[in-house]
Amino acid sequence: MSKTWKIAGINFDHMHMGDLLRRVHEHPQAEIVGICDEQLGRMQNAIGAFGIPDERVFTDYRACLEKTQPDLVILCPAAAEHGLWTKRVAEYDVNILVEKPFAGSLTEADEMVAVQKAKGKLLAINWPTRWSACSITAKRLIDEGVIGEVLNVHHYGGNRGPLFHRADKVVCEPTPEEKRASWFYKKDRGGGSLLDYAGYGATLGTWFQGGRKPIEVTCTMDTPEGLEVDEHSVTVCRYAHGLSTIQTRWGTFSDPWIQQPQPKCGFVICGRRGTMTCYDYATHLRLQSAERPEGFEVPVDEVRSPFQDPIQYLLSVLEGAPFERGPLHPEIARIGQQIVDSAALSAREKRTVPLLGS
Repeated sequence: MSKTWKIAGINFDHMHMGDLLRRVHEHPQAEIVGICDEQLGRMQNAIGAFGIPDERVFTDYRACLEKTQPDLVILCPAAAEHGLWTKRVAEYDVNILVEKPFAGSLTEADEMVAVQKAKGKLLAINWPTRWSACSITAKRLIDEGVIGEVLNVHHYGGNRGPLFHRADKVVCEPTPEEKRASWFYKKDRGGGSLLDYAGYGATLGTWFQGGRKPIEVTCTMDTPEGLEVDEHSVTVCRYAHGLSTIQTRWGTFSDPWIQQPQPKCGFVICGRRGTMTCYDYATHLRLQSAERPEGFEVPVDEVRSPFQDPIQYLLSVLEGAPFERGPLHPEIARIGQQIVDSAALSAREKRTVPLLGS
């Protein structure tokens, strides 16, 4: 690369900010020039972990952007505030990486795309499992035609709950008071397992299916007594070529990055000529084919730069590499948002709905 890229992290609502800043910290040609959150205490772990000096710590996003003039801003606000923060930061003519989900609604997602397009700047949406060796290997095998045309994609995604871990997957045990106070459990801020996790299955599933859209969506969800939001949802998407499913769960028996629960978190992908399982954190994919119906294992690919994490990838794009039509691209991520919005409407109205926003 020809320069050192200046990167700022703004809004620490989502614990993934710490993970993304670590990627910046470890990149040889990236620099954390500023971090910002209205609550100083939420930045303390990052300040200590990455040795961020006081003059690069802000509680006013305007001051942060004006003084640091970053090339790229990482945003990790509550789901329903992605549009708000994208518009705020876009005023400073800067490239933006938004941590998943895309937005709290399709309308909000479209506004985010429009504001960055008007500025001529990049907008990307990060889906962490896009960088897993398992997902990368599955996409390669699909593109090579190993299982034929993809007909069904089934995703089960979740963890013990959003408050049971912090940045870098540090385990913690939330109190009832923390649960009640967290934005993850606030309906008006985009809380709930559907908005938190369905986008993985919807967006990566769209990637695996070559960008095809479903015709209609049916969803049901479980909202436990005393909560505003769901902790479990099941979505069925009907395509012209078949059915796919997306299941989200806060409350799995174990966290998949420590010990895979049952059902396992990840994908089962069925094609005309074979099937494959792509479970989170797996070292091998399991395939079936007409020639080998008993099944066989394929080791995951060795992932090389710039496809090891979103910071590597986006800096390569800013250096001139193509912005692939994949999960980070607004075109594919928008289809995922269409599916999630349709699922939410279906659950509210207890009926099958046509895909919204087509």
